[in-house]
Amino acid sequence: MIREGRLRRAGALSALRALRGLDVNYPEPPPGAAPATGWHFDSYVQPLPPESPGAPAAGGPWETACRLVRDYQFADPYILRGLYDATGPLLGRDILLDARFYGLRFDFGVRITSLTDTTRGTGESARRAWGWGYQTLQGHLEEGELAYEVVKHLATGDVDFVITAHSRRAPIRNPLVRLGFVLFGRVTQRRFYRRSARRLRRLLLDELHGGSPSAPEPHPGDGRVVIAPGGRRRGPAPPPPSHTSHTRG
Repeated sequence: MIREGRLRRAGALSALRALRGLDVNYPEPPPGAAPATGWHFDSYVQPLPPESPGAPAAGGPWETACRLVRDYQFADPYILRGLYDATGPLLGRDILLDARFYGLRFDFGVRITSLTDTTRGTGESARRAWGWGYQTLQGHLEEGELAYEVVKHLATGDVDFVITAHSRRAPIRNPLVRLGFVLFGRVTQRRFYRRSARRLRRLLLDELHGGSPSAPEPHPGDGRVVIAPGGRRRGPAPPPPSHTSHTRG
């Protein structure tokens, strides 16, 4: 695994707990894409294995993908790994991100501030969607929100993984880091979208063909806290997310 030793240290647990005292690092959502303000808007759609039309099947592609997204197993570990308390509710969860950026490493925090659990549209256009979004906290190199959804088109059975985001560079005091982010930040950001979406598809296909489920790794210093992405799990997979919250339509 990539950089798991760094997140296994006791200091990582302290850094995770310290996120609770931080606020989101930008005042309000941007009004729209505007070069003068530096905001970027992104959307990426990755087709996943389909299933039969109608409501999502138990243990099928949609439910399995929802579990992988819930656990942050899809993230590209060569760019980001996360540390979080798996025992608390998803909404409000703090995640300490360990990021690698062209040879440099950074720790910064995000907080899950929105959940999606809804059916959009009716008839032939009905889509079942589940997912979550996080916002950046004080100390992050970026400002903005990143949302992940697993969407099933009920009429056809097609399943998609959808990434949407709005972001801009946060004020960075270190001139070397600031220059690096200007030159390579967007390149790395887009690479993360592509690689993470493709990783989710690979993990899902492997499980659907009988492979062992992947799961976050328990932190050696606190069993409630996990490192994600983790490796393969022995035994059956945990149940998919309970679809009861409707905080975003």
